[in-house]
Amino acid sequence: MAAAAHGHNPAAWTGVVISFVGFGIAGVAMILPSVLLVCAGLAVVVAGGVVGKAMSMAGMGKQPSTNVYKSAEEQVAAREARAVAAAATA
Repeated sequence: MAAAAHGHNPAAWTGVVISFVGFGIAGVAMILPSVLLVCAGLAVVVAGGVVGKAMSMAGMGKQPSTNVYKSAEEQVAAREARAVAAAATA
């Protein structure tokens, strides 16, 4: 999956960092027995997902690659085309 570069973009990193901070807040709040702070931490986690998705939709996410097949039917068609081309050259 290295060719897909899954998650190596500003939108993914921003969403993960915000969510990580939210998990940290919620974790500390569980030690301090503060229900309000736990809810605030969970809200930050959700905000991280929303921010990451919004940034991705704004064009800061991974752009679709033309090298990756979009469906199983295209994979089969490409495999058949390679087989026909190989048979034609042999």
